Amino acid sequence: MNTETILFVILSFVIGAVIAYVISLSRVKSLKGERETEAQNIIKSAEGSANEIRRSAKTEAKQIIADEREVLEKEFTKKSQSVNDQERNLTKKEISLDQKIEAKERELEGLKRKEEDLEKERATTQLERGKLLERQNDISEKLEKVAGMSREEAKSELLQVMEEDARVDAAKMIKRVEEEANEESEKRAKRVLGIALQRFAGEFVAEQTITSVELPGDEIKGRLIGREGRNIRAFEQICGVDLIIDDTPGMVVISTFNVVRKQIAKMTIEKLIADGRIHPAKIEEFHDKAKHELELRLRELGEKAQMEIGIHGLHPEILKMIGALNYRTSYMQNQYQHSLEVGFLCGAMAAELGLNVKQARRAGLLHDVGKAIDASAEGSHAVVGADFIKKYGEDVDIVHAVRAHHEDVKPETVLAHLVMAADALSGARPGVRKFLKESYVSRVTDIENIANGFDGVHRSYAISAGREIRVLVENDKVNDEQTVMLSRDIAKKIEEEMSYPGTIKVSVIRETKAVGIAK
Repeated sequence: MNTETILFVILSFVIGAVIAYVISLSRVKSLKGERETEAQNIIKSAEGSANEIRRSAKTEAKQIIADEREVLEKEFTKKSQSVNDQERNLTKKEISLDQKIEAKERELEGLKRKEEDLEKERATTQLERGKLLERQNDISEKLEKVAGMSREEAKSELLQVMEEDARVDAAKMIKRVEEEANEESEKRAKRVLGIALQRFAGEFVAEQTITSVELPGDEIKGRLIGREGRNIRAFEQICGVDLIIDDTPGMVVISTFNVVRKQIAKMTIEKLIADGRIHPAKIEEFHDKAKHELELRLRELGEKAQMEIGIHGLHPEILKMIGALNYRTSYMQNQYQHSLEVGFLCGAMAAELGLNVKQARRAGLLHDVGKAIDASAEGSHAVVGADFIKKYGEDVDIVHAVRAHHEDVKPETVLAHLVMAADALSGARPGVRKFLKESYVSRVTDIENIANGFDGVHRSYAISAGREIRVLVENDKVNDEQTVMLSRDIAKKIEEEMSYPGTIKVSVIRETKAVGIAK
């Protein structure tokens, strides 16, 4: 290769390199321009976004400021209103206090004037009193000379007259109060003590509310108690009675006021002893069996009474309560037999009077059904029984006769009077109710002696087995108003000095006779 060729090649290479450099330089400038343009666009876009954000932020800030300003203005307005209200209230209170102070000052001035007037009146009164005492002494001396009585005797007579007037006024007031109270008899009907004594005969309450169960051996007691008392607690809870296990050999005692529950508990113990297995599950099982058996027995007794009395259509629940009367006694008289007697007596009297015999027998049979109802019921047995039979659809007249047979309400029908009379005949006839003779005679005698000990009493008679006493007074010594006080005094003294079952009715009788002779 010659030199020219080499130079040509080198020159071509240099020219090519220069051209390539120029081309790349132009490309770089073009790319730089594009980048600068893009950067400027980005900057412009960012500036626009920044301006938008700035404007939005300013708008939001203005809105927040406006909202806060509105809230602050509302709070300020409310507080201003509260302050204004308080200022108004304080102003009113100040005005009121000023008025009260002025009123108190006027009252104080008035009291001062009254005090001055009272001082003057006191002085005047003392002078007048002195004059009156002098005049009284003069009059007393003159009266002593005229009447021949000393001052003490006159004073005693005056006090006696005043006491008599006071007693008459007190009797009138008591009578008026009783009349007012009788208008609201339902409110006064809940006599808790009377209810308890009516339902349970006092002298025999322990005898009639406990039942003893004979045991084949004393080892049964330990099994009835169970480990840590488990069995006896379960028995009492399931049967609803108190089981008394003491040192009495071969016997445990069941105590409850509910005669049906007591009988179920007795039957349960008998079944447990016969089975030999005593634990809570067996107690519950045998209790259910005994309850079912007794319910059947009560139903049978009720149906038997219904057939004997010659009526029909009694509700099954009423029949069960009639059967339960077989386990209830009053003064040792079986109430099941007593109800049958009253039913027959009512029917006999109704037949004599030409009234509905079956209705009368029905009322007589049902009259004491309240005695078989749980003691938790509120009211006397007459009221409880009437409500019970009314619940099961008995006739209104029969319900009234049951409710009124002990005068819890005033008897208003012939049927009610028949039931009262038949109940008295069955319960008060000699020998039907067993009393301790000595205590009975002593109680009746004590009642009559208490009544006879009052001034003005002519004679007294204890009747209805000592449940009522009728006192005859001398009409010239006791007036109508004093009879009220006398009946209360006698009743109060009987309450204080005697112990007796039930209640005792005190009736004071004053008779006025006017005799004219025609010639």
